[in-house]
Amino acid sequence: MHFLRWALLGLFLILFVPTGVALARHFAIDDRPTDWRTASHESSGLAPDPRATPEAVIQVYAAPAFSWRGAFGVHTWIAAKPSGSTTWTRFEVFGWGVRRGEGAVRVLSGVPDAKWYGATPELLRDLRGGAEVNALIERLHAAARRYPHNHEYRVWPGPNSNTFIAYLGRQVPELHIDMPPTAIGKDYLPEGGWVSTAPSGQGVQLSAKGLLGLTVAPEEGLEFNVLGLTVGIDASPWAIKLPGTGRLGAPDGPASPHG
Repeated sequence: MHFLRWALLGLFLILFVPTGVALARHFAIDDRPTDWRTASHESSGLAPDPRATPEAVIQVYAAPAFSWRGAFGVHTWIAAKPSGSTTWTRFEVFGWGVRRGEGAVRVLSGVPDAKWYGATPELLRDLRGGAEVNALIERLHAAARRYPHNHEYRVWPGPNSNTFIAYLGRQVPELHIDMPPTAIGKDYLPEGGWVSTAPSGQGVQLSAKGLLGLTVAPEEGLEFNVLGLTVGIDASPWAIKLPGTGRLGAPDGPASPHG
């Protein structure tokens, strides 16, 4: 019984104290937009100008979710531009419209690095090149069409926008996507599966419908998922992963611009 009490106390401290701190920090900032209709979607300046960038580019982004959800969760998406193209395509999932029978998957032209309802995104991956990157973009299109939860969306524990990007990462492992620990929904495996590769396309992931699981992979390190919240240790570079707080330690910058 003593061990059980200490275990429950440890679980509470590791999972819910960082989340509580993140919530308090979130609401202490008084300049966040409160109306989604007027929140900014302007470019954050992280993506190259396609008119001056003839090579193919794939970028992966994450930004705090709108309103209180941004205290401990992010929205992720992928932006891609084939060689010679002057427009960007965004791959992402939206929940609105699903109840009306609309598809959740959106593969549309748009601003690649737009602020997410006023929140500046973080660039997770930046891949550039020629034929090889063009081929990856084609595979992204094909994988998006195969996404099995196009008519299903749940903020928690998934499937949601992060479930979709994790799915694309597994389908196109050359992207090596290391999703933030705050990407709730990344651990929800497609079609209720229990075992898969990690979102980075490597290692192994065990998950019970996104509510309880374990991930071991070179990119992600060691992650435990409890009720959709992630706790873990990363070795490349060294960092501790906590709910709400994210990574504590060396930043995990985007991949080299040349892959």
